[in-house]
Formats: sequence, C-alpha cells, structure tokens
Amino acid sequence: MDVNGTVAEGFEPVREAFVRNFATLGDRGAAVAVYRDGHKVVDLWGGTKDVDGTAPWERGTAQVVRSATKGVAAAVLLLLHQRGQLDLDAPVGHYWPEFKARGKERVLVRHVLNHRAGLPVLDRPLTPQEALDPLKGPEAVAAQAPVWEPGTDHGYHALTYGWLLDELVRRVTGQGAGQWLASQVTGPLGLDLWLGLPESEAGRAGRVGRVEGAEPTGGLRARPKRSVTEAYEDPASLTRRAFAAISPFPDQNDPAYRAAALPATNAVATADGLARFYATLIGDTAGATRLFTPETVDLARTEESAGPDRVLVVGTRFGLGYMLHGSASPFLTPGSFGHPGRGGALGFADPETGIAFGYVTNGFRKTVTADPRAQGLVRAVRRALSL
Repeated sequence: MDVNGTVAEGFEPVREAFVRNFATLGDRGAAVAVYRDGHKVVDLWGGTKDVDGTAPWERGTAQVVRSATKGVAAAVLLLLHQRGQLDLDAPVGHYWPEFKARGKERVLVRHVLNHRAGLPVLDRPLTPQEALDPLKGPEAVAAQAPVWEPGTDHGYHALTYGWLLDELVRRVTGQGAGQWLASQVTGPLGLDLWLGLPESEAGRAGRVGRVEGAEPTGGLRARPKRSVTEAYEDPASLTRRAFAAISPFPDQNDPAYRAAALPATNAVATADGLARFYATLIGDTAGATRLFTPETVDLARTEESAGPDRVLVVGTRFGLGYMLHGSASPFLTPGSFGHPGRGGALGFADPETGIAFGYVTNGFRKTVTADPRAQGLVRAVRRALSL
C-alpha cells in the first residue's frame, strides 16, 4: 500500500498503524490527521477515493463521517451558550414552544446534549424523503412523547439528536446548524468540513460502503456481548428503534443526502478538517484563535451521563454533546472529548496533551463506537507521546 503524506519525528508509529489498517483491517481508502498544540504532526492518506473504485485518494478527499457529526454540531450549541444567546438550563420549550407537547415541558437544552431527553425514537419513523426536509424531523420530535422521564436516565439519541439540535439553533439564530456552522466556524477557518455539502465541493466526496477485516487481537472485544447483539436484532428494542428513526436509511452516496444538513449523521469532512476543527476548539491554530473558552471546554468534557446506556446497551459516558473517554469509546486520556462515527470515523481533542485527532474512511465496518482501525491509530499516538 502506498501511503502519502508526512509524519513529524517521533510520530512514525502512526504511519505504521495506518499501513496496518489496510493490510489487515479492511481499509480501502482512508486518511488520518493529528495536531499537537495547534501544529500538524500527522497528515496521511492512502487507498482509493471510492470504496468500490480505483481512483486514488488524494489530498483533500472527503467522506461522510456519520455520527462524528454530533461532536461538530454540539459546538454550535456550546458556542451559542458561550456568546450568551442560549441558556443550557432553560427548557427547550422556551425557545421552541411547540416542543412542549406530550410531557416534554421539563426537557432542558442540556438534556439534548447529554442524551437524557428521553426521545431517542419516533413512533412513526420518517421516510428518507421526509428526513431530508429540514422541517419534518423537528415536527416529528415535537409530537413525540418521551420514552422515559426526561433527565432521569440516558440513552443515545442516534438520529433524533440532530433534529433537536437543529431546531434549537434555528429558533435562536434563524439559521439551521449547518448554515450557522459554515458562516461562523468552518467558512472563516477554511476547514474542509461541511454540514450540508455544497454542490461546488461535491466532487471531493468519495463513495462509502461496508467492508470486512480481520478482527484485532489484544484489548478489543472481537464479538459483542449477547445482550448487545439481541438488542440490535429485536425490532421492538430501543436500540433498533433509535437507529430506525429514518426507515429505510437514506443512501449515503446520494448527492441529495450529502447536500442536506442532518446534524446527527451526515457531515462530510477530510481528516485534516476534522482534526483542525478539534484543534481550534482547544487552542490557537495557524491564523485562527481558539473557539472554546476554558470554561466551555469544561462544559464539553464534564461528565453529565454515565453508566448503562438505554439505547447502546453498554456503559457510555457523555459530557455536553461529546462522548468522553471510556471503555465504549476510548480516546487518548481521561480528559479527552470527541465523537466516533458508526463504522469508522473519529474526531476528538485532548486538552492536556494538546492533541487533536481526525480519522475518516470510505469503508464502514460493523462497529458502533470503537472501530479497531481508529483505535489502532489512537494507540499509536499514545505510543508516540510515551503515555
């Protein structure tokens, strides 16, 4: 496998792990970028642009990052809070009156970010066409009754998270989350990261699809626990229903899907765009001042939810909008915060080491939160830092 790009001295283990992903873990096309204290120390890419093609992955090739989108979108609400435009402890209905229906009066803005709103499912799933309409998802969530008392427990809002967040942003700013992000963050910073891929950039996005690979040996579980498997197989479980809030799920290679803004699932990014986004959350980068104040970083990574997740059926940890380092999704150190994408992608920041990480791929595996390819790269960063 020809791997392109560079690594700074001392970060050679990341290149070795990246090559191993292609050799043994099924990668067809992928890229990884790492920043340290605002400076790029890893910039690697290889394979093919399309999971089923032969054209090479180039510098600037972008991919759908699935739920790694959630960490990008969370920054919008936290920045609005940082600017004094949004109160995290206000009821969602304060900004969105129609949302109060069916026992949701006590759902707070922070419950949207920490997955405690009790709204991971829809009694009537949306069609793919409805899901691309920016009004239909919020309308469906506003009409939905919670499946547990809001604030009392947590469960991953796999798809509904996006509609909850998007409508809050729209009610506060008059723009959807994708528009606000482009005008306030990714556009000014020149990041190759979009929530709603513009037609002018559509040619950079590769085709994604399912891949298989040998299971790694060592610290990662080769097979999920029986309870997890059963939850994904049971049509009546919260797990299946949460991931089926859009049914059938849209074709992720459809230009119309990529052009829409679904803040839970469909950001398109390069590895560098994802890594530099996180680098700028926690510190200054070339030509850009940090986005999050230290207080906002603390909000992002202070534990709000922990323990058995009613949807993912494993122990998860969440701050406000971000997964936290733990067994379900290991990052670099206990102070890291970020978000994986189902089947592969990963972005996170670690303020103590100054590391920001981005991995994108066109090949999705069956993993949900801890893909072995991304985890191998994270372990390589850990070795490079002698952690």
